[in-house]
Amino acid sequence: MLKNDRWIREMALKHKMIDPFVDKHMEKGVISYGLSSYGYDIRVADEYKIFTNVNNSIVDPKHFDPRSFVDFRGDVCVIPPNSFALARSVEYFRIPREVLVITLGKSSYARCGIILNVTPAEPEWEGHLVIEISNSSPLPAKIYSNEGIAQMIFLESPEGCEVSYADRKGKYQKQMGIVTSKVKT
Repeated sequence: MLKNDRWIREMALKHKMIDPFVDKHMEKGVISYGLSSYGYDIRVADEYKIFTNVNNSIVDPKHFDPRSFVDFRGDVCVIPPNSFALARSVEYFRIPREVLVITLGKSSYARCGIILNVTPAEPEWEGHLVIEISNSSPLPAKIYSNEGIAQMIFLESPEGCEVSYADRKGKYQKQMGIVTSKVKT
C-alpha cells in the first residue's frame, strides 16, 4: 500500500527512518525537498564522484577502478556532457522490514536531460542512498548540493518479508558516503 505524509512523518520521527527529516515541503528559491503528500523529496549532498576518461579506465562493476572518477566537493557540481557522477543523499535511511522504497528523479532535472538511477531501498536496508546522476544532454549540467534531487515513494506490505536486506547481510548495508560498485566474493 502506498504511504502518505502522516505515515512518513510518524516513521521518520518515531523510528528515525529518515534522518535528518524535513517536516514540510521546501520549494522557495531551491529545487524542492522534504515531506510531500505521498513521498519524501531527498537532497543531494555536496560530495560527488565525477566520471572521467582521463586515465583511460574502464567502468567495470566487478573490478572498480578508482582512477575512473574525480572526487569533487562543493555547492554546485558541473557534470560534463554525456557523462555522469555518483553522489549521495544528505539523509540517512533506516527502512522498516515491511517497507520497500522506490526512488524517482525530480522533473526539474529530467526536463534538463539529467536522468537519475537509484535502486530500490529494500526492507531493513540502512545507509546513505547512492545516486547516479547522468547528464544525457550535449551541454554541461549543474547539480545543486543540499537541494532536492529525487522523490522516494514508500510501499508497505501487511507483513514483513521472509528475508530482509539486513538478514542476508547485503553488501551496501549501513553505507556511509559514496560507495562505488562492489561484488561479493
